Amino acid sequence: MDYRMPPALERMFNVTQDEQPASTLIAGFSQPGLAGLTAVDYLVEHLDLRQTGYITTDQLPSITPFNEGRPRHHTRLFTRDDLDVTFLVGELFVPVWAADSFAQSILQWADENGVSEIALLSGVPIPHGPDDHRTFYIATDDYRERRLTDDAVTPMVNGYLDGVNGSIIERGMDSSLAACVFTTPVHGQAPDVEAALRLLDTVSQVYDLTVDTEPLESFAKAVQQHYADLANRLEQVEQQAKPEDRMYM
Repeated sequence: MDYRMPPALERMFNVTQDEQPASTLIAGFSQPGLAGLTAVDYLVEHLDLRQTGYITTDQLPSITPFNEGRPRHHTRLFTRDDLDVTFLVGELFVPVWAADSFAQSILQWADENGVSEIALLSGVPIPHGPDDHRTFYIATDDYRERRLTDDAVTPMVNGYLDGVNGSIIERGMDSSLAACVFTTPVHGQAPDVEAALRLLDTVSQVYDLTVDTEPLESFAKAVQQHYADLANRLEQVEQQAKPEDRMYM
């Protein structure tokens, strides 16, 4: 099947890499609550990963994050030699009208580089009670058979995915790509540390990653202003431009 994008979409996002990625990609993006982004950023920091690539765009209002005077790309790839996982940290908010193009760029890059599995960590701002403070999944059949055989993670009962999450899961249904969205309810504050911790616990268990989650609260406080600025950017975007995960328990 030909997965090439039209030229106009192909030019919107560009992936630059220093080396081939692992067969599995785990990603967290700038979405409400910032739980997935916080979790993946924490994994990058505490698994001692190195940057191996980045994604740029010249057709969206962009940001250039920096720390202690050193700038970095807003969307970056990380890995480690002894770990068959590449991590994608996406600090740029991608509006709903560009989400499919962004997802298709990732999918085309994944297809060209032998990535056979993608897991997305995401928070969803929906009304919920204390009993819903857990991680849910939406996954293709091959992903469930490969990673979710022990019933440790709860399937989300029904609803809809759109944006980047919806595009990647849709591709997984129609190809050999194993795909999953791990999601958890989030509150309004950013980052929602408890939600990020739930996602961390889940992905660590599913992928047998050894990571100490105790320092997460301190880590979140250390980048609180940075994440607060990201949250303010999200709030300033018009409501119709925000991706909306219409999911229900």
